[in-house]
Amino acid sequence: MRIRDWALTGLRGFALAALAIGGSLVLFIASVISIVFIVLGVGAFTTPWVLSLVRAHANVRRMLAAEWGGVRIPPAYRPFPADLRTGVIGQLERCKLMLSDPATWRDLRWLPVDMIFGFVTALLAGALVYYPLEGFALAAGLWQVLKGAMGGAYWYGFVPVNSQATAFAAAGLAAVLAAFGFHFRGYLLLPHFWLTKGLLAPREVDLEQRVERLTETRYDAVETSATELRRIERDLHDGAQARLVAMGMSLGAIEALIEKDPAKAKEMVAKARGDSAEALTELRDLVRGIHPPVLAERGLGPAAEALALRMPMPVDVHVELPGRFAEPVESAAYFAISEALTNAAKHSGAERMWLDLSYEDGRLRASVTDNGRGGANASGSGLRGIERRLGTFDGVLAVSSPAGGPTMITMEIPCALSSPKTSSS
Repeated sequence: MRIRDWALTGLRGFALAALAIGGSLVLFIASVISIVFIVLGVGAFTTPWVLSLVRAHANVRRMLAAEWGGVRIPPAYRPFPADLRTGVIGQLERCKLMLSDPATWRDLRWLPVDMIFGFVTALLAGALVYYPLEGFALAAGLWQVLKGAMGGAYWYGFVPVNSQATAFAAAGLAAVLAAFGFHFRGYLLLPHFWLTKGLLAPREVDLEQRVERLTETRYDAVETSATELRRIERDLHDGAQARLVAMGMSLGAIEALIEKDPAKAKEMVAKARGDSAEALTELRDLVRGIHPPVLAERGLGPAAEALALRMPMPVDVHVELPGRFAEPVESAAYFAISEALTNAAKHSGAERMWLDLSYEDGRLRASVTDNGRGGANASGSGLRGIERRLGTFDGVLAVSSPAGGPTMITMEIPCALSSPKTSSS
């Protein structure tokens, strides 16, 4: 198993190097040309398509960083407005919106760094795994073939190989490199992923943008609260209340029959007991929908892990929370995560999902990623509902879902810790 992981790490390093030197190089050149051509008018139509490819490329790298290195890099692309027009005017508006998004310029700054330093760090990871094979082959006799072909010494690292003794020296160097690579196989790709995270990770949202966002979502938050109250009232009226009324009528009938027809009364008592159990179950479900017990007792992290267990597909959960938050914040984050996971399970066609929870610089961040078909509509009712819920706390929602996937939904709520973690439990 360890040898397989070692070999797989090398192959992943070469794959990342190919993506860096191939994808990032081509996309950087295309982006520069397209943006320059905006002054000629043509670029205004090509730039949105090129930048969409850049975002898809960056999102693939985010997903690989999470899957191969455990490094979470949430996106922070601004969602397009629901009333974005189509046609020529819509394309021009899309171009303006994408170029005014700070996340776009983070992507464009990352591309040239990735095609140079990202390529080098990924290639080194692959070389530390497979380069030792050349040293062993030299000691097995390959040095004679290469010497004849090159007409002189062949260099393996810093060892000039021109005899069997120097070939054995090369094999010794190869053994050292192999031992180093095998021992640190779990860390070889981390420099590459850390470099990617350092350039792609979202920065603090500007205060003016947060105030504007809060103003836009305040009405929606009030409307959401009113809708939630109406839902609770309807569920109580149609569910538990109706059962309790029926149970009261049954008890009245039992009172009249208890002396005349004891057998019938006994039968109705059993039915009333069943009605009371069902009413209690409905009340518990209703209370759980308002504020789940696991959330109240153990906090957001365990509650999110419990949510993941109820999904019909595997969900990898990564939680880095230093403590508890205010109850309203935890509740809003919990139901936002629940809706994001549920939407992905219903509509994405994904085989796997990733949920990341973290707290840094005064912001609670939750990121839901799936490897489905993509194409999620940021203006859809589900995502709009999440956005309204977060808006109550000046939170923001970012959606990245190119056709073909992956889909990444990032939710952020500015908040403070209400109680730090005091134990590992």
